Amino acid sequence: MIKQTLKLLSVATPALLAGFKLSATVFYIDSASGNDAWKGTTPDKPWKSLKQVNTQIFQAGDQVLFKAGTRYSGQLKPHGSGKLVGGKAQPILLGRYGEGVNPRIDSEGKALDTLLLRNVEFWEVGDLEIINLGKKRASGRTGVHIVTDSFGVMRHIHLHNLFVHDVNGDLRKEREGCGIFFESRGRNDSHFEDLQIEQCHVVRTDRNGICQRSRNRARSLGVVIRDNLLEDIGGDGIKLWGSNGGLVERNVVRGGRMRCNDSAAGIWPFDCDDTLIQFNDVSGMKGTEDGQGFDADYGCRRSIFQYNYSHDNDGGFLLVCAPGRSYNEDTVVRYNISQNDGFNSASVIHFGGGAGHTRIYNNTIYAGKNQDVPLLKFSEWDGGNANDTQFFNNIFYVAGRASYQWDRSTNNFFDCNVFFGAHRTPPVDPHAMTNRPALCAPGTGELGRDTLTGYKLNPNLEPQRGRLVTGNGGRDFFGRPVSPAGPPAVGAAEP
Repeated sequence: MIKQTLKLLSVATPALLAGFKLSATVFYIDSASGNDAWKGTTPDKPWKSLKQVNTQIFQAGDQVLFKAGTRYSGQLKPHGSGKLVGGKAQPILLGRYGEGVNPRIDSEGKALDTLLLRNVEFWEVGDLEIINLGKKRASGRTGVHIVTDSFGVMRHIHLHNLFVHDVNGDLRKEREGCGIFFESRGRNDSHFEDLQIEQCHVVRTDRNGICQRSRNRARSLGVVIRDNLLEDIGGDGIKLWGSNGGLVERNVVRGGRMRCNDSAAGIWPFDCDDTLIQFNDVSGMKGTEDGQGFDADYGCRRSIFQYNYSHDNDGGFLLVCAPGRSYNEDTVVRYNISQNDGFNSASVIHFGGGAGHTRIYNNTIYAGKNQDVPLLKFSEWDGGNANDTQFFNNIFYVAGRASYQWDRSTNNFFDCNVFFGAHRTPPVDPHAMTNRPALCAPGTGELGRDTLTGYKLNPNLEPQRGRLVTGNGGRDFFGRPVSPAGPPAVGAAEP
């Protein structure tokens, strides 16, 4: 489990309040003992209902606090926006007060979205339980929905410590529901700036977990998805769509594509540039209609996947793809560990279509004794074929059997990789190594990154060395420095 280090909105620190306007108001809501006829500005005379909250227009610095342990049925759709004052954010806070479990809000399928933030900005939301379980599935159903619709830039939306679960949206990709969903659409180059989703727990949400959708050409900026735990997700785990410079880090996805019948992957960007995906743990993706832990999808440039742990995903570790009519350029995949990824005919790493200039280096790939899969698979997609794919300093440790499928891919280049075990017709590598790599105990990883000590290098053995790669990120999977000047050890660990 991710350790949830949570900040409570029930206690506002002096530093936080210092930037707020003096006229800011705290509103209290208690479904058990409140009354909507009261002002709601003191804990002894709180409001009672979501309806009353939805009629208020809140101002910068206001706090909207639900009493711990209370429950609400219906949709929460707050109005009003915070603002910038002297370059400093004065948000509206939405959360809880008092001791006990987080307040629970359940739309019960009567509204498409349990919490809807539409065309508002400067909101910080935390410490709530969100449910939207209807009698039957519905297209577009969500737990939390954040949308800028012809609003232009929607700034500073921060979510933290939300427990979002049991959202039975549609399982079809074009009608998909989601646990936490943010989308930009309409005119005025509508997009997000400074959108953060942190320390949330998302469970049994269909079709997706935490996902973005862009219905226009404006790219969002400053999107961060960090330290979240997602479990038993019907389709995709975490997806960015239409962001530049997005950051997806330290998330755990355990069980994805659990119920959908179309393509889904664990963590992936689409139509994004300069995405950084790092320190994540993805396992238990089901099925081979995609089904990978990670995916560098099309319309993307300069995606970086580093320091991630991928294991026991039916569809494999990684998909890099682009149809012939589109592009995927300059993807970098480095210092990741993959264990037991790929089931039956699924490959560990799959290039679908015309990805170009992909660099895959210093990864440790372990295929278990029960696996007999393509370690690398290249296939055509809509006339597109991969070109200029380079593999350096990787450990391909095969306890079972591995093969390679090249299709019409061109200019594949390998250098200084380790091919240990039963590799059928491995690629030409002028400095290939076939001796057992100096790993402590490969294949012993379990749930959690803290179980991967077996992939460290045995201090009593001399490590195999690879070729120097410029701009290598400066560290290995475990945090040890990687020299910018000398040849590194092969694989994801430095001695």
